Amino acid sequence: MNEIEQQIERVLEQVRPALRMDGGGIELVKFDASTGAVHVRMKGACVGCPMSEITLKMGIEAALHDAIPEVKEVIAID
Repeated sequence: MNEIEQQIERVLEQVRPALRMDGGGIELVKFDASTGAVHVRMKGACVGCPMSEITLKMGIEAALHDAIPEVKEVIAID
């Protein structure tokens, strides 16, 4: 795991408790340094939840971008 991925993991650790309260979770799959895209997998109740896209973009993507300027977007994969 490179330094940016470690930073991403630290930010995700901060949002995981809120996701767990709703029965969900998030897993870092990879960071693509060439595009600035963070690929994540939503877990538990977050899978298929209509709110998960809003949570992903407004919450997780915003938090990651604020903490790590290299992050340009967050993409959920199945």
